[in-house]
Amino acid sequence: MAEESPGDASGHARASCCLSQCRAHHRCSNHSRCRRTKNRTISTFLRAAQYTCMLLSYVIERKADKEELVLKLKQLEASVSSGRKMFRLGNTVHALVAARRTTQLPDVVPRVCLTASNLTRALYFVCDTVLWLKSVGLQRDIDAPKWRNWATKCYYFSLLMNLARDWYEVSWRLEQAVQEEKIKENSSWDKRNQELNCLKCDGLHGFFLLLFQILKNHPPLVLDMVKNLCDLSGPLDTLGIYKTNPGVIGFCGLLSSLVGILTLASPHLKLKQ
Repeated sequence: MAEESPGDASGHARASCCLSQCRAHHRCSNHSRCRRTKNRTISTFLRAAQYTCMLLSYVIERKADKEELVLKLKQLEASVSSGRKMFRLGNTVHALVAARRTTQLPDVVPRVCLTASNLTRALYFVCDTVLWLKSVGLQRDIDAPKWRNWATKCYYFSLLMNLARDWYEVSWRLEQAVQEEKIKENSSWDKRNQELNCLKCDGLHGFFLLLFQILKNHPPLVLDMVKNLCDLSGPLDTLGIYKTNPGVIGFCGLLSSLVGILTLASPHLKLKQ
């Protein structure tokens, strides 16, 4: 799951420019945005490192002469996980701000899905902060399993809302493509419109071809769906909905983190709200 609210390419460019100005002048009107961008970048790389350690420890744990290495990898994974939580302490406010912004979206379905996602994400960060307080010993009487269960449920629901929004985007583009086909059915078509016409001619095969064409033409939508689907592996396993193993969770988490790094490096590949 995207852990920070999406933004457009111009916003990231302004943040990068602002960050350089902050270094030079130590003050900037968009300083909070700079800090969020920097923290999100560090957190994303830490997340990739955490799931890499999880995947590697699972791959080599059955080798008899690798016990010490597996132990070190698991310790490193735990340390990186704790480090990530430090960068999340302010994310509750950011999620609430994002929820307020998404309430102004014109379309009902994205407005409901993204607002619900951001609100439950804020609750997830609250639970995660409580668990962090427990882990560092500031609050020893916290019921960690209960709070961990609440955090997982909030994260799971947030991902489901993101996927519902993704499916709405796909459905809307499918409908637009079909309408475009009907409008141009008496016109001279180019090669792409001829491919779209397969929906009418070939039934299910045409539908999948049309779906493939839409996804191919909208990489941000594909990346967002891949990231959300990969992020589901953790809560599905924790909640007992679909049990898997640390290897699968590590691989999916690493893939999700790589998608996050890609969208940070190329903001135009991030699905806009």
